[in-house]
Amino acid sequence: MNNKGKRPIGKILMILAVVFFYLPILYMIIFSFNDGKSLTSFTGFSLRWYKHMLDSSDMMDALSTTFSIALLATFISTVTGTIAAIGISKSKKIVRDLMEQINNLPIMNPEIVTAIGFMLLFITFHVEKGYVTMLLAHIAFCIPYVMLSVMPKIKSLDPNLADAAMDLGATPWQALTKVVVPQITPGIVAGALIAFTMSVDDFIISYFVTGRGVKNLSIMVYTMSKRVNPSINAISTLVVVIITIVLVIINAAPALFAKRAKRNSIGRRNVLVPAVAVVCVLAIVAGVVTYNNKKEPLPFEGQTLRIYNWGEYVGEHIIQDFQKETGATVLLENFDSNEQMYIKVANGEAYDILVPSDYMIQRLISEGYLQKLDKSKLNCMDKLYDAVKGLPYDPENEYSVPYFWGTAGIVYDKTKVDIKDLEKEGYNIFLDQKYKGDIYLYDSERDSFMMALKALGYSMNTSDESQIQEAYNWLVQCVQTMKPEIVTDEIIDNMAQGRKALGLIYSGDATYVINENENMGYYLPKGGTNQWSDAMVIPKNAKNPELAHAFINYASDYDGAYDNSSYVGYTSANKKVMEDLYGKGGEFEGIDAYIPRTDNKNDEVFEYNEETKKEISNLWSKVRLRLVIRIKGPMGK
Repeated sequence: MNNKGKRPIGKILMILAVVFFYLPILYMIIFSFNDGKSLTSFTGFSLRWYKHMLDSSDMMDALSTTFSIALLATFISTVTGTIAAIGISKSKKIVRDLMEQINNLPIMNPEIVTAIGFMLLFITFHVEKGYVTMLLAHIAFCIPYVMLSVMPKIKSLDPNLADAAMDLGATPWQALTKVVVPQITPGIVAGALIAFTMSVDDFIISYFVTGRGVKNLSIMVYTMSKRVNPSINAISTLVVVIITIVLVIINAAPALFAKRAKRNSIGRRNVLVPAVAVVCVLAIVAGVVTYNNKKEPLPFEGQTLRIYNWGEYVGEHIIQDFQKETGATVLLENFDSNEQMYIKVANGEAYDILVPSDYMIQRLISEGYLQKLDKSKLNCMDKLYDAVKGLPYDPENEYSVPYFWGTAGIVYDKTKVDIKDLEKEGYNIFLDQKYKGDIYLYDSERDSFMMALKALGYSMNTSDESQIQEAYNWLVQCVQTMKPEIVTDEIIDNMAQGRKALGLIYSGDATYVINENENMGYYLPKGGTNQWSDAMVIPKNAKNPELAHAFINYASDYDGAYDNSSYVGYTSANKKVMEDLYGKGGEFEGIDAYIPRTDNKNDEVFEYNEETKKEISNLWSKVRLRLVIRIKGPMGK
């Protein structure tokens, strides 16, 4: 009676568990057919993002890399791990126990430690990181999982089974392949599935061992630091379909063949099933990757251009169109901070084009990492808006060509925030108790201290320690009294949905928010703000500067600049593009956030100061710690 009473509860819990796990996948699949860019608002059925996925060489390369490495790593690790497990089972007990403990170590070891270990290993032996290093790393961390799956099956066998087979006339090879392997096939298949899953899923190890533009899907998604590309829903749906096909084949095939299978062919059938699944996956991936991949001889045919840019900071078609026009292959890698980019450049990583921010360009110039542009190869400077040229970090534009520019300001909900409060208080509105618990702070030490310094009437480039300390106290007061939420790019969709009253945001992201929600506005305090600029530069160790100049021209010309700006939402440096997108009929018609302010003398461009940067970085860490302590309490509870 008690068991019967518990059954409905168990069924309800099972249904809730299924809903919890599969509802997000269903949500993703539905939004893969969304016509708009929003990740939260369905605007109509469309195959737009599937087309974008198929047209994106970056996504197709990531998909191809993910599954080719997963399949190769699965096959090699399964064979190696199975042989190793069989060999260990025949060893002395002390050796067997020792090897089992050694095998468990990489499984229990944190992935970040393993990743750093692989990275240092490749650096020590001067192995160029790329596809091969990622494959080797995946094989290495998959083998222990295969061995862990196979060992229990081997232990369950009669230890005299192989000897009995050989007594009956079988060769050692026949005893292994005809007797032992068929008996442990379930363990081998389980190990192969785990290896395949671990390889497809891996991010941390892959991130540390790759290079030369090679990336899997996990890395590609991670580097979408500016804004998640909706086509990721499409490619994720494709991955779900592929994995589902594999699982269906593996689980359904034995039942389909059971009536026909003979007893002596059971082992072969079980081995064949995963092979069929592998062939199907390879066929699907190969078909998708080779979609519309025709080329014709062109000026830069066979040459390669390596670009290091922010995630989700290029248009839908610019890379593909440039490749079609020039015949070159573009390897696009992404970073999520200027500092991450700097580390790679300082360590000698060779790129043809970088897209850093203003203060970082200043640093790269001062430390000799950039080469001067060949103005005779550039035809784009006259097409650019005057206000974005000749900025303090590069007064003569000798090293840089503007890419995007804008401001940092306040995005606010017009239904919750009185414009008079903004005009009166400026950035001090983030201390107004009226909006307690209803604000976002941006998780950026530079922009947060900019906001505090401007609220106090100081320059955001100050090196005065007393002023910086005042700004720190201002931020501490904010986190202790206003209950803010410190966020990064999640502010974009959150404000588009009106979840808070106001927050600090970049103008390009504010443009997107306002375009999605007409109740949102963008305000720039009269006391000044950050006028930022990202620009294209060519490193000194660039291997193809001529092709780099060609891309700079292409990205700065109308078509390339329009594609970039209309898709990303950040303000183009191309004057005509900026006017067309903001003007009548433009995608951002009437959205003031799209047009950066240029007539306020209090607006500034960030300048690089190493000592000040370190001080602000340390103080910002303390501000965030204060917020954690306030939320969790002094004991972290």
